[in-house]
Amino acid sequence: NLDKCAEADYFVFPADPAQATGQAVVICPGGGYISLAYGHEGLDVAEWMNEHGITAVVLRYRMPNGHPEIPLKDAQTALKLVRQKAADWHVDPNRVGIMGFSAGGHLAATAATHFTGPEDRPDFSILIYPVITMDERYTHKVSREELIGRDAPIELVDRYSNEKQVSDRTPVTFLALSDDDGGVPPVNSTMYYEALKAHGVPAELHVYPSGGHGWGWLETFKYHDELRTSLDRWLKEIRK
Repeated sequence: NLDKCAEADYFVFPADPAQATGQAVVICPGGGYISLAYGHEGLDVAEWMNEHGITAVVLRYRMPNGHPEIPLKDAQTALKLVRQKAADWHVDPNRVGIMGFSAGGHLAATAATHFTGPEDRPDFSILIYPVITMDERYTHKVSREELIGRDAPIELVDRYSNEKQVSDRTPVTFLALSDDDGGVPPVNSTMYYEALKAHGVPAELHVYPSGGHGWGWLETFKYHDELRTSLDRWLKEIRK
């Protein structure tokens, strides 16, 4: 795990030109907005993406330290960067997505709902056991406190409760989590899914019977084959 880094950083895994699909994904590892699990929620995922002809950028975003706009700024910068480098990295600038795990899933959902224009709007999002809401009843306490502070005003709570920020311009979304997640309540994902449905945004939701929280790309996760098969198929479908 990385401690709080002063500057954002990223690792690029360009797809092999011979098998590049044109898709690219910015990957946001989790860590409660205090650290980054950039191995099994970052580098391992990027290698898998590469094997499937997808360019991956693992983002080591800065920690908010009570400035919630900082991680978002880093995610938006990364999305813009991928589009700027599209030709070099064999990427179609209209097939650039974002993926996140846990607090990184909150960041990915924030990028999918708080974009400022076509340059920083993801074309798709992949959210794995994400934190979505800042509502105290359902949120992940550490992520909430690190992002917006303990006694955040209601406007800030609402702004970073991404289920409230979904619009018909929010991109197509793939969600996956475990039913027995004791870290981030599963209702985070279902709230976001319902908000997407209310706005007519295509979405796919996978709830696995067990696994708890934080399995990322670990082989020890019982359903890792199912997850990867579904995600591979979904990525192909949204390319059509």
